[in-house]
Amino acid sequence: MNRPVAPDWFARASLAELCSKRGDVTSPCANCGAREFNVCQPLDPDRQTALYALATRLTWKRRERLFGSGDRARHVFNITEGTIALSRSLGDGRRHIFGFLLPGDFVGFESSGSHSCDAEALTDVRACRFDRPAFDAFMRANGDVALRLASLASNELAQSNDHEVLLSRKTAVERIATFLLDLKRRAGERHLRTKPLALPMTRAQIADYCGLTIETVSRVFGRLKSSGAIELEGTAAVRLLDEDRLRALSETDTGEETPDR
Repeated sequence: MNRPVAPDWFARASLAELCSKRGDVTSPCANCGAREFNVCQPLDPDRQTALYALATRLTWKRRERLFGSGDRARHVFNITEGTIALSRSLGDGRRHIFGFLLPGDFVGFESSGSHSCDAEALTDVRACRFDRPAFDAFMRANGDVALRLASLASNELAQSNDHEVLLSRKTAVERIATFLLDLKRRAGERHLRTKPLALPMTRAQIADYCGLTIETVSRVFGRLKSSGAIELEGTAAVRLLDEDRLRALSETDTGEETPDR
């Protein structure tokens, strides 16, 4: 059975040597907290060296865009730190947020030649950026990376389907309860802090994602707080005090709060 191989031009380089040439004090791959659940998961140290050789490590400040809708899809991005919002402009001028990305997520892999959405940093974000042709060549030489990317894409599709159900079938309370539980689950899977759970998105962005108004989101948060299901820590964090109650609310809400858009 043939073992996936690294490109010849870095086959002999050690990761330490490569990092030394780039001025890194330590290996960014060895210290990457997202490595165990992102596209790099199958890679041994030699192939990490090869993939890192193709990467440009970049940082974006809050509100900066990694790319915009219609931009040429020349790069793909492996998110290692921070939170990103994915959004599209609607025909009436409004913007619809349809996804929040966390460390370990992969973005920019378009089937066409241009990006179909905007990717905006909600916090300071770090990512490894790869030129698309170079990354495609690496996948062809390393089939397990392609399989890992397909698995991540499958998870994203499942999240997209869940989001459609959230928008089309659930009440306002069900939507917010579902949003909080899903965000905690995803953060926990990536070993991020969940007590309290960070909310890097604004109330307006939560409203946009859940298909509600800001006023409704504020009312629902207040209702969940009053019931003892959550405790708010300002606007940037929340403690989920009664997850069983939230799960029950995420499935069937008997209150009168209904979506207002």
